[in-house]
Amino acid sequence: MMAAQSKLLYQLNKYVQEKCQSRKSAIAKTIREVCKVVQDVLKEVEVQEPRFISSLCEVDGRFDGLEVLSPTEFEVVLYLNQMGVFNFVDDGTIPGCAVLKLSDGRKRSMSLWVEFITASGYLSARKIRSRFQTLVAQACDKCSYRDIVKMIPDTSEVKLRIRERYVVQITTAFRCQGVWPRSASHWPMPQIGWPGPNLVAEVKAEGFDLLSKECYALQGKQSSMESDAWVLCFNQAEDKLLLGGCRRRCLSILKTLRDRHLDLPGNPLNSYHMKTMVLYECEKHPREIDWDETCLGDRLNGILLQLISCLQCRKCPHYFLPNVDLFHGKAPSALENAAKQTWRLAREILTNPKSLEKL
Repeated sequence: MMAAQSKLLYQLNKYVQEKCQSRKSAIAKTIREVCKVVQDVLKEVEVQEPRFISSLCEVDGRFDGLEVLSPTEFEVVLYLNQMGVFNFVDDGTIPGCAVLKLSDGRKRSMSLWVEFITASGYLSARKIRSRFQTLVAQACDKCSYRDIVKMIPDTSEVKLRIRERYVVQITTAFRCQGVWPRSASHWPMPQIGWPGPNLVAEVKAEGFDLLSKECYALQGKQSSMESDAWVLCFNQAEDKLLLGGCRRRCLSILKTLRDRHLDLPGNPLNSYHMKTMVLYECEKHPREIDWDETCLGDRLNGILLQLISCLQCRKCPHYFLPNVDLFHGKAPSALENAAKQTWRLAREILTNPKSLEKL
């Protein structure tokens, strides 16, 4: 048993050094190319409308606010200023979303975003996105990269196509630090024992983002109230939870396997599904010793089996917001196909670790 485990560990470490590292290097190169263009577009937007200040900048070799969705798809979060005159209302009416309501006694004119406040006093995510979309479209025509960047039409999201190869979504957002949403108040489950109280305090202090984007749980049936709502996003909090042990290494292997073998028709799986699976595995194995480098094979196997189960049940609850299904809107046939492919991968890795050389 130990011999089989050490064989698997050897092959997994080799896989990380060869396949995962080359994926990382290729993506890092793409990010530099893409961010140059996006920064130029946002600079042009800021000239037209100083309230939209570009927050995309490089910190310690990483671009703050950039998420890699796949090797050719990225999301850039543009943080807006002055949320202060609004109250954050999160009553669970709209799963995965919250609204920003003008505080009692505050006049509209006190807000930097006065023309985006609805008659009922809500700051409309949709109105801000619509204005931003117009500005970005104009900026694409004016910026120095206009020959290689185009707006993607027929969507309410702000999406750019760069060099006909890459897609970048730019999402306006507010950063909410030092508060924690009511819809995630059940976390962490006391009986699980992970994460420890210090890490919980850090994660809650990190807070979350409110994004102006279409809420996938409501696509096709949005009332005006719902389209004014903001989508809750916990990227920074999740990243904090994945520090330590072999968690990040495990996620890196899963993302690489996804890009190479599970990039399937209907896009049933993305890197965020993989991240979510790792978080659930952390709860199943709360002891730090279970995330020692030597346990990498066991953890990976557990995650792939859990992923197959989710795909077969056609349900993948968001880690912090269990009422939000990350498979919502995915075709059952695409999920079924992904389950079969994931099972094929898991079986191959478990029965023949050497197969990783070809995966």
